[in-house]
Amino acid sequence: LEELRRGLREGDRVPTLLWQTRYLRSVQTRWLLRLILGNRPYDHTGLYAQIRNWFVPRGYAWMDIDVRGTGASTGHGICPFSPDEVKDGAEVVDWIIAQPWSNGRVGSMGVSYAGSTAEMLLINRHPAVKAIAPLYSMFDVYTDIAFPGGIHAVRFTEDWHHVNISLDSNAPENIAGSWVKLLITGVSPVQEDTDRSLLRQALHDHERNYNIHQQALGIRFRDDISPDDPRTKDAGFTDFAGHPVDPSGSIGLFSPHNYIPDIEASGAAIYSYTGWFDGAYVHAAIKRFMSVHTPGSRLIIGPWGHGGGWEFDPRSGSRKTFFDHNAEWLRFFDRYLKDTPTGIDDEPPVHYFTLVEEKWKTAESWPPPSTRQVLYLGGEHLLSDHAPENSEGNDEYRVDPTHGTGPRSRFRVQTLPDKPVAYPDRKEQDKKLLVYQSAPLTSDMEVTGHPVVTLFVESTATDGTFFVYLEDVGPDGTVAHVTEGELRAIHRKLSSEKPPYATAVPYRTFKRADAMPLVPGEVADLTFDLLPTSYLFQKDHSIRLAIAGADLTHFGPIDSPPPTLRVHHAARHPSQILLPVVGK
Repeated sequence: LEELRRGLREGDRVPTLLWQTRYLRSVQTRWLLRLILGNRPYDHTGLYAQIRNWFVPRGYAWMDIDVRGTGASTGHGICPFSPDEVKDGAEVVDWIIAQPWSNGRVGSMGVSYAGSTAEMLLINRHPAVKAIAPLYSMFDVYTDIAFPGGIHAVRFTEDWHHVNISLDSNAPENIAGSWVKLLITGVSPVQEDTDRSLLRQALHDHERNYNIHQQALGIRFRDDISPDDPRTKDAGFTDFAGHPVDPSGSIGLFSPHNYIPDIEASGAAIYSYTGWFDGAYVHAAIKRFMSVHTPGSRLIIGPWGHGGGWEFDPRSGSRKTFFDHNAEWLRFFDRYLKDTPTGIDDEPPVHYFTLVEEKWKTAESWPPPSTRQVLYLGGEHLLSDHAPENSEGNDEYRVDPTHGTGPRSRFRVQTLPDKPVAYPDRKEQDKKLLVYQSAPLTSDMEVTGHPVVTLFVESTATDGTFFVYLEDVGPDGTVAHVTEGELRAIHRKLSSEKPPYATAVPYRTFKRADAMPLVPGEVADLTFDLLPTSYLFQKDHSIRLAIAGADLTHFGPIDSPPPTLRVHHAARHPSQILLPVVGK
């Protein structure tokens, strides 16, 4: 605020940007770091201080908040984005607009958790909140992060719990290493806490915080109540406004998609901001954009992983991003918090980046217009545009439980936002999988949208995890990861009732009442979407579909013994992938 005041004339009023985080708004430095910084303050942690330092000199007040039960804030959390935490946000906005330097307009933004706090802030329908930018964040917590395809993302909930408990106990060295103790003491107490008594009370309160991994272990279906949830069925599940939460499971309470009417009623402009390789958050941003219709809302999908600091190209690898995120956010907030014409209103609302072609494109809606290109699985492990005519045909595959997508896959870097996505050549891992490959393409083919796969399978088990990878095989034999989709077989039942965002993809409820176990020896239809992409398959490259029954590095070990699958590809059971092809 001091920096802001120095740049203001008497009586000037400015809009405020609010960043609510559970990842320490401020840390207290030791003498060594103060020496390195030349006594400059280090009052904002993480990768995102530069965002604040960009906005404040350009006429914005900035406010960082430790949410309830984290950092130096007292209280405890029963779950992420709890009703009390949401209400706290409204009180903060009330305080902001009562300040003499406030112009009465507030925006909110943040990455990951802080992105969700920005979105959940809209549930309050506070008239001062005019625009938000949820960056790289979830929309449906069940499918977007905790249970993609209904499969527990074990490594994520383990990693995230480790981060949470380390910060909540004021031990960041447990995340970054013991060397951190040489630089910081942990969270910085508030200014009036001269004897650190308030901080001690806060840390005592934090001991009651939720254990997200333990809660996740108690969930299988969307509407399950985890035995480790601090609430019970008897207490009922409503949001802070008294609306019943649907689904009523413990995971539903803190999922933004359950509050679409409230978020839409806020009227705030929403900039859904994500990258192709940010776990399943690319689907989250698309679902938000297609579900919540407020004036000025936009969608952007870049070549980024979590946090946007790195770009990834499946064929050439990672590099630091060249995209000016700050300038893009500034023109969005300038338009809605300052009424400054920035040209953003004159552009189509959808911007996306086509990989390999390395070109930005626009569209009026999502998905962009495309044609349906069907490729059928066939004999000799071929992928062809000719429908099978044979009456019988299948391939047997014993699931290899050691298969994985690596320690820096799109999912694993979600707890490592300063690390780039990395998918080494998939050639060796594909030897563990059941693969089908097309002939070399005779011309370039752009795939933009949601690929959908249909597998007709038999299994020796009554359940199983199915992973499908869309890959690019170069003329030199290298294999690049393009996108992927997954489904737990027990969730395979499709629902006829679709929410707005499911118009382009198969939809299932993931509820217990819709469970459908596999019957050993019977053929089952597994139809599910892969994560959306925009990718240019070049001439002379081949399209590969790889099928797995495990991803050890993210979804954890599978039950033993590994099942044996039989994938059918005959006229009666034509396993296939549908590709949305643009410009053909």
